[in-house]
Amino acid sequence: MPRAVEPMKPTDLDRRAMRRALRLARAAAAAGEAPVGAVIYETSTGRALGAAHNLREADADPCAHAELLAIRAAAAALGDWRLNACTLVVTLEPCAMCAGAIVNARVGRLVYGASDPKAGAVESLFRICSDARLNHRPEIVAGVMAEPSAALLRSFFRARRGAVKPPKPRRGPQA
Repeated sequence: MPRAVEPMKPTDLDRRAMRRALRLARAAAAAGEAPVGAVIYETSTGRALGAAHNLREADADPCAHAELLAIRAAAAALGDWRLNACTLVVTLEPCAMCAGAIVNARVGRLVYGASDPKAGAVESLFRICSDARLNHRPEIVAGVMAEPSAALLRSFFRARRGAVKPPKPRRGPQA
């Protein structure tokens, strides 16, 4: 009978980085962006290499997810695309695009807050980061400060659903 795998536990650095990621997520919400924040640091030293929040609305870029922006900043800071010695901390379980980038960047550890049952590609819908067919699998620490992360998302989307949207301009011939 196979032995159950012990879930990975967060470190003090993980919790500190998650608090920073939550501050970034709140800044994203204040700017009208989906409230997701990400921080990436050198696992052994704790040196911050990148931090970002979603910028899809501001940049009109569907790829401007917090994780991708933080990964780009870390690669630039290191001068290397291989991030084996890094930990990525993000408030929400990464989507398929971001999980693929995590694998391709060889991120050593992934720490995330809230699970995403609708689009999560680390453990909820897909298991991209632990798929044995891929060439890299980061260590995964899930559920770190999950409730504050989830509460921020719930509050943001509840407010958006209740907001009155201005009418869209009509196209076509003008009277």
